[in-house]
Amino acid sequence: MMMIYVLLVWLLFGMLVGWVASVLTSTKRRGMFKNMIVGLIGAVIGGWIGAWIGFGSVRAFTIEGFVIATLGAVLFLWLLKNV
Repeated sequence: MMMIYVLLVWLLFGMLVGWVASVLTSTKRRGMFKNMIVGLIGAVIGGWIGAWIGFGSVRAFTIEGFVIATLGAVLFLWLLKNV
């Protein structure tokens, strides 16, 4: 039961991060599922870069983790648009 709760929280976190990143980059709204994918990929990218430079992580649901994940999602959207 706990695993389902954690999975649902991660999915909601991904949706929120993806939505915020799409607002910050002025991209068209993609819908809940695509925002969730962008948010989760952004969390992975942001966590990897954050760990690489020694600036926190996204392992816990904190403001710092949210910011790192959002920056990773913004970077991911920028890469999708420009590369």
